[in-house]
Amino acid sequence: MCLLFEDYKCLVDKIILLHKLYKSIVVFGCDKMTQEIKHVAIIMDGNRRYAESNGMHKTNGHKCGRDTLNSVLDWCKEFDINILTIYAFSIQNFERSDEEKEYLFSLLKEEFEKIKNNKHKINMFGLKVNFLGRLNLFPKEIQDMCKDIVELTKSNSKYFLNVCLGYGGREEIIDAVKKIVSEKVPVSDINENMFSDYLYCSSEPDLVIRTSGEIRTSNFLPWQTVYSEWFFLDKTWPEFSKEDFTHVLKEFKEKRKRRFGK
Repeated sequence: MCLLFEDYKCLVDKIILLHKLYKSIVVFGCDKMTQEIKHVAIIMDGNRRYAESNGMHKTNGHKCGRDTLNSVLDWCKEFDINILTIYAFSIQNFERSDEEKEYLFSLLKEEFEKIKNNKHKINMFGLKVNFLGRLNLFPKEIQDMCKDIVELTKSNSKYFLNVCLGYGGREEIIDAVKKIVSEKVPVSDINENMFSDYLYCSSEPDLVIRTSGEIRTSNFLPWQTVYSEWFFLDKTWPEFSKEDFTHVLKEFKEKRKRRFGK
């Protein structure tokens, strides 16, 4: 009887050891794979649907979505992803009800205030925050807070958070064309690289994630994502988990082949 117990204990010890070994391989694999993923862009869709399906007021869905974003920022740091671009508020979102817009604006101000109050931690972290879009469409208080945050983080260069506010991809291209025309740039000088410099953001995402089951690009970074890999997830944004994030990174590394038209 004692011998059987010892055999059983030995078997359990082996299983535990194999499990630890497996976990170390998975973690090492995740760390290694992210070396080729430097820019992730996300369409954070499904906050209202999440609220409705859970019997909450739709505004509470946005609050849950904010919590998910804070987690994603931590995951990007963990996997050494340098650039994160998020679709926070589109041009079309201005057409939503005044009640919902006011709530979204209050969430923005709350988060911006946190950034300002934690400036020393953010600067130690090396995070630079940029805002992409037509900020002039927002209340002056939000415009001023955006300017303060850009000024506060302008010297950082380790990680970049691009927040798309009042953003539309077509509008971005139109704004770029207007700048080129206003500066009277010679036609012979216009090329793809030069044009990219006139956009809100010239960096091109390696991959784009869209949650909530919708399979469309919704006017998000049309110029920058021509060769990005797109991932469409059925889960709403508040349901998006670290497991989902890791799965996308793993699929990008192991299954997607970026050919850039070649």
